Amino acid sequence: MTAATETIQELLAVVGLEPDYRNESLTLLEKGNSRYVRDLKLNLSSTFTSNHLSDKECALIALSIAVNNNNKVLTDFFEKLAIAKEATAEEIAEAVGCASLLALNNVFYRFRHFTGKEKYTQIPARVRMQIMSSPVTGKEFFELMSIAVSAVNGCEMCVNAHEHSILALGATEERVFDAVRIASIVTSAGKVIY
Repeated sequence: MTAATETIQELLAVVGLEPDYRNESLTLLEKGNSRYVRDLKLNLSSTFTSNHLSDKECALIALSIAVNNNNKVLTDFFEKLAIAKEATAEEIAEAVGCASLLALNNVFYRFRHFTGKEKYTQIPARVRMQIMSSPVTGKEFFELMSIAVSAVNGCEMCVNAHEHSILALGATEERVFDAVRIASIVTSAGKVIY
């Protein structure tokens, strides 16, 4: 057994998959005896905890990103992890809803930003966003999930708006940083675990 094969098995164990699970990306990493697999395993394991977010918050952010990225394997894993960290069905549903709503907002506001036309900012959006007005996870945490999804989706306008809201609500920049760190790692892991 190569070092990469052993590390892939350890990586798969982290997300509750069988040791013989493979897809195209894992197979290529294994064939090349890639040392990267160890980094990925350690990075992914680091999404479970934070000095600035609770374990439940880490799991909910990761779940929202997995949903945003259409990754069924990681969605299933992070849903189970969120439940294990005492997330309610309503909080889990909100993480999923946040991914969907922010996908909409990120496309819409990125369009406005890219065109730079004042006219588009004057036309009513006609988009419902009731979930944002009184989220079950709380306004500050919903904004953290929102900035994480917006960072993944590459919407500068949304990232800036959510960061402003988060800090105005009294959160620290460390909480923002950790939310985006988790989002980046889940996105990275999703390239090889799907």
